[in-house]
Amino acid sequence: MGIVKIGDALHEELRKSSSVMCRSINAQAEFWIKVGMLAEANPTLPFTEIMAQQLKNADVQVQDIEAA
Repeated sequence: MGIVKIGDALHEELRKSSSVMCRSINAQAEFWIKVGMLAEANPTLPFTEIMAQQLKNADVQVQDIEAA
């Protein structure tokens, strides 16, 4: 594990987002970093498709709202 230095404004956004998403500040930063890396590696995919693929890779069964 290492230390990453970020600006105060971004840290404040991380703090607020982590509260909303029920994650620690570190977990929120890690999530944003992972999604950013995936978005850069797959520039034609929208966020929803990136997340759907990650859920599928983790074998998470997500039910369609219409089917619920």
